[in-house]
Amino acid sequence: MIDEALSAASTKMEKTIEALRKELATIRTGRATPALVDNIKVDYYGTPTPLNQIATISAPEARLLLIQPWDSSTLPSIKKAILKSELGLNPTSDRNVIRLAIPQLSEERRKDMVRAVHKRAEDGRVALRNIRRDALEELRKLEREKEISQDEQKRAQERLQELTDSFIATVGKVAADKEAELLEV
Repeated sequence: MIDEALSAASTKMEKTIEALRKELATIRTGRATPALVDNIKVDYYGTPTPLNQIATISAPEARLLLIQPWDSSTLPSIKKAILKSELGLNPTSDRNVIRLAIPQLSEERRKDMVRAVHKRAEDGRVALRNIRRDALEELRKLEREKEISQDEQKRAQERLQELTDSFIATVGKVAADKEAELLEV
């Protein structure tokens, strides 16, 4: 029962780390990556649809994103969605392709992005602590119902804390990597 509770907590923590990685991938650095436009929703015949479901997105160069919609009639909708997003990018298009040139970030903008990374990393740490709290509550419940002894519960608590500490360290490393990528000129 203890192992089940700890493995469930570990699985939830791994999913939290993956969600954080995906979220940090959407923060714009000076480099072009298709993940930048993952969160953009396009009005596709009245339905908000993720951009990657209606177009092919590629990065042929370090500072250029190429968006090729499968249906060329969606070009105006895609351009409008990109302009409305908080990316601050200006799309240019010809008949069937949209090009997004990724400009260099200013020093001030880099610092703003680093602050956003720190905020999202802290949100990740809070989520991990909430998972730990739920798992602790489950362990206490097992002890109250006499399914495990008090000693077993204390040992399980220590294992859970070690697990949480390792995942919090992972959050720190992921955030530090993204920060280094942002500050790289």
